[in-house]
Amino acid sequence: MKRIFLPLAIIGLLLLSAAFLLGLMIPPLDNILDLERTLQQDLSEKVDHHFWIAVGSMLFATLVHGLVMTYLIGTGRWIEETVTTYDLSQELYLSSRKIKYRTIPLILGAFLLLVVAGSFGAAVDPAAGIVFGGFAGLSGATVHLLLAGSAVTLNAWVNFVEFAALDQNATLIETIMGEVRRVREERGLPV
Repeated sequence: MKRIFLPLAIIGLLLLSAAFLLGLMIPPLDNILDLERTLQQDLSEKVDHHFWIAVGSMLFATLVHGLVMTYLIGTGRWIEETVTTYDLSQELYLSSRKIKYRTIPLILGAFLLLVVAGSFGAAVDPAAGIVFGGFAGLSGATVHLLLAGSAVTLNAWVNFVEFAALDQNATLIETIMGEVRRVREERGLPV
């Protein structure tokens, strides 16, 4: 899983970064009515590019997080059944749970921040029917910018945590497989 995860995580972070940079290229929209028609067309294209790359990158990042979460849940179940079947130390199962329950809340937090940043982005889109003027003295675009930057940063950190969790999980599986071989050899079962 580590070999699959690393390129997917890098692609996901590159896509999120591209969406963030495209968003930075959109000029402030304080007085959109004063812009000339050509500038409005250019602005519309920039917003469209930013929107579609952002949606695609959010979906891709969610896919990557979902793969890790599914893998940890699936291998956790396998570890539980193997520990029970071969009467292995419960510490092995508890280690699996610790890895899973330390990682999954971070994955959900990263996903939630992506959704929140995207929602605020949709709210500041000049073509949207919703008008979000901002709060706490910040414009709506600034709030979206801060949330988007936080989402990219959090997703990068969570990808690092996920990679470490996958590495720990792989080591745990290798340990369990060694114990299973030992038990099967002791019982005279094929290995």
